[in-house]
Amino acid sequence: MSMTHQAEPAVTAPPASGPQQTDGRTVRRPLALRLLARPEVGVFLGAVAVAVFFLFTAPPVRDGSSMANILYQSSTIGIMALPVALLMIGGEFDLSAGVAVVASALTASMLSYQLTLNVWTGVIVALAVSLAVGAFNGWMLVKTGLPSFLVTLGTFLILQGVNLAVTKLVTGNVATDDISDMAGFDQAKAIFASSFEVAGVQVKITVVWWLVFAALATWVLLRTKYGNWIFAVGGNKESARAVGVPVTFTKISLFMLVGFGAWFVGMHNLFSFNTVQSGEGVGQELIYIAAAVIGGCLLTGGYGSAIGPVFGAFMFGMVQQGIVYAGWNPDWFKAFLGVMLLGAVLINLWVQRTATRR
Repeated sequence: MSMTHQAEPAVTAPPASGPQQTDGRTVRRPLALRLLARPEVGVFLGAVAVAVFFLFTAPPVRDGSSMANILYQSSTIGIMALPVALLMIGGEFDLSAGVAVVASALTASMLSYQLTLNVWTGVIVALAVSLAVGAFNGWMLVKTGLPSFLVTLGTFLILQGVNLAVTKLVTGNVATDDISDMAGFDQAKAIFASSFEVAGVQVKITVVWWLVFAALATWVLLRTKYGNWIFAVGGNKESARAVGVPVTFTKISLFMLVGFGAWFVGMHNLFSFNTVQSGEGVGQELIYIAAAVIGGCLLTGGYGSAIGPVFGAFMFGMVQQGIVYAGWNPDWFKAFLGVMLLGAVLINLWVQRTATRR
């Protein structure tokens, strides 16, 4: 008699109801650590702390007109800090940014006044000059392989000397002539240096431009191929080139963006004060770089955001004006600046280590 054996169906045990075992690569970090990994979170908290501090120690800050003035000071720094931050994310920085602002304003003013042209002619020529300076910096960098520190230090010295020498040669003075009565001045002033009223408070148009540029820079960084190129060349340009990123174009265009920012701020200065002092701008490049660093950008490149420098510039404006409203010696501003810079560097270092920790 033959006997047949039927296989019993396998019994599958139900999954355990406890926490699942995962390896280190799939562990989801707490929300707080993920937020701290964002480059702009640290400076946002710092900006809030600085604002609260001066709201209590300097009562005039609570007034609407005072806050409008703080935002205005922040915007003139922030407009330039944005392209400087993009350049730093791309692994470079520009020491000529401060004097480039003055060079742009001088070009527009002297060309328009000396040749009795519509001021818009000077504005357009100044834009071309600013973009050319940026393109020169980028071209020298990629063709020679020199560090951006040396290339832009040379440009800084050249522009500083040219600003002073040409202005004295053309005008016989260290400042340009008043152009407020020239054709096209009112239209240009409306775009670059006008004000509008909000709840009875006069707000400078530069505040609006600052926020618009910040939104545009954020979109470019996070939503476009060009933004990916910026992060790639800042992280490792040779690896970026190996995967098809146009490193030369990206580097040169970033320097040209700094030139555009210098042109815009230069036009604001010109149409706000009607004249330009040729010796100004020295030292401002450090303010722009510091605002970007405080905003979370690393000097080594490949890391940062466009929102961080917005808060970094706001901290500058708040401290600069808050000290005045508090009745303190304004010489303390530089000390506050140094403390903020060192603090931001330490926070950025901690955030970077936290972000890479398993």
